[in-house]
Amino acid sequence: MLDYDVEAARYDATRGGVPRARSAARAILALVPGHAGTLLDIGCGTGLVTELLDRPGLRVFGVDASQGMARVAAERLGPSVVLGTCRRLPFADASLDAVSAVWLLHLLSDAPAVVAECARVLRPGGVFVTTVDKDASHDMGSDVDELLAPYRVRRAYDGAARILTVAAEHGLRRSGEARFTGHGQGRSPERTAGDVERGYYASALALDDDQADGLIRRLALLPGQQVPRPDPVYRLLALRKDA
Repeated sequence: MLDYDVEAARYDATRGGVPRARSAARAILALVPGHAGTLLDIGCGTGLVTELLDRPGLRVFGVDASQGMARVAAERLGPSVVLGTCRRLPFADASLDAVSAVWLLHLLSDAPAVVAECARVLRPGGVFVTTVDKDASHDMGSDVDELLAPYRVRRAYDGAARILTVAAEHGLRRSGEARFTGHGQGRSPERTAGDVERGYYASALALDDDQADGLIRRLALLPGQQVPRPDPVYRLLALRKDA
């Protein structure tokens, strides 16, 4: 797991910046009912996506467990950002119209508990919007992806089938779906090798040290070392709470 307090200063620049955030925000808002008056973005990070969840009549909050991330987000969003864990949200039962979680559940071994917590704070008829199959979304069939394939984690924390099953246990039913492009996240061989070396793929790849070294050597042999391969396409699910 990355140290997100440290990552906060460089996170946006290394994760596609505004184009990627705008793509995510548009897709989220398309799944949030027009009558929604409140939305909580959990694991909001630097608040780059949260800031773009802008719509007349919609009040947006953010929460993140990392002090570094929450500090950057607060510079964008002010007091609408709170420091807190998605496992115990600082909101009352049935107090929100919508909750969003983008690029979060794939990191959490206890993702079912987080889904349950999101269901708790939603009003009847409210919507939980979340990315699913995040790491799998990066597999665009490139030469880089072919080298990563033997080491991919097969049972993702945010697998769509798993999330849908858990959601149903807490009164959340699938109500919509969207996809959006992760601009600026296409993997070049050079960047991927550096990320493997730094352990950035902890949720996506199962590698011991020898396997990581071998993978880095094979990545270094690919052509176009600095050429990004196709951008990933992420999947969002909307889950509506039973009335």
